[in-house]
Amino acid sequence: MEIQIEQGILADAVAWAARSLPNRPSAPILSGVRISAADGQVVMSSFDYETSARITIPAQVATPGEVLVSGKLLADISRSLPSQPVLLEADEGTMNLRCGHVKFTLQTLPIADYPEVPQMPPVVGEVDSQVFAAAVAQVAVAAGRDELLPVFTGVRIEIEDEQLTFLATDRYRMALKELSWRPLGKTQTAALIPAKILDTTAKSFINSEKVTIGLAQAGTAGEGLIGFEGVSASGVRQITTRMLDGEFPKLRHIMDIQPSATVRVKTSELVSAVKRVGLVAERNTPLRMLVGMGEITLDAATGEQATAVESLEAVVEDITGTGLTIEAAGFNTNYLSDALSVIETEYVHFSFTLPGKPCLLVGLDDIAADPQLDYRHVIMLMRLPT
Repeated sequence: MEIQIEQGILADAVAWAARSLPNRPSAPILSGVRISAADGQVVMSSFDYETSARITIPAQVATPGEVLVSGKLLADISRSLPSQPVLLEADEGTMNLRCGHVKFTLQTLPIADYPEVPQMPPVVGEVDSQVFAAAVAQVAVAAGRDELLPVFTGVRIEIEDEQLTFLATDRYRMALKELSWRPLGKTQTAALIPAKILDTTAKSFINSEKVTIGLAQAGTAGEGLIGFEGVSASGVRQITTRMLDGEFPKLRHIMDIQPSATVRVKTSELVSAVKRVGLVAERNTPLRMLVGMGEITLDAATGEQATAVESLEAVVEDITGTGLTIEAAGFNTNYLSDALSVIETEYVHFSFTLPGKPCLLVGLDDIAADPQLDYRHVIMLMRLPT
């Protein structure tokens, strides 16, 4: 194999292909990036039996062929090269990289033992890349991190014709995002995707105009596989991954909160206040929000060592009409910060029921506007000591 490619294109392509390589591969060959060259194109790919990454880029191919080399090492080398054309030559057992006065020689891995990289599943539709990335970020923040409970580490994607819905929960918080997309045809299905993979995938396609989604239906080749594709100036990028098994919990009824009181406050001001007051909140102790007429007050403490209190102007409505003074609501500081960080509107709307019960957060473009229900984030409130 002999190819010539610009350094910047090479570095970007190798970084993409190596992105999903495991830190501790179960077999040495799974640490490799496969490079295939033919017909003026180079395909770089990786696969760990769960997730695959593939990128197709143009190149000058003098001699077609394919080779398997250490992905992380090749990525480090590619980034370090001067900004000049790179010549890659591979023969039996080695691959040489020449760039200007620089030369590297890498030992190759046995490509005959490398697993077949999955193909992109049949396309079911497409969505604007920036809309996709924003939606995934808003929901993935609520996914669990405990690998012993895999179903909670995923984001559920529901497809119902022209509506795409993302849901995630770690049992203590939950998020739902609904958006319009462009389906290829009438489709009603669902898939549970690892949140980490979905989040990094969505971010990596931000420079593409659109993201194409492929899904292998039950009983077809590649069953249990979902794929994402983005086309940009740097090439055609694809990610495939295995869907998670298990029954995702039913969440929608929890989102239908009938509030006893609501609070509207400026998002940026609340974000800053939570960061400041949260500095003295001990782990597993709540950040308290006291709600009064025309304001909210945040307070937290580290035993007797430190306390913090901050008040903010707010629009407060007593839905029950009982003469409002709500008992303090206890928030997990990190959960509240995470929720506020992905609310993109100028104002945030809280719906409270009772102490210790779920609290709903949605966005508002204006203090007097109707809540935007396309994104809903629920946080289970902490019980406060009496």
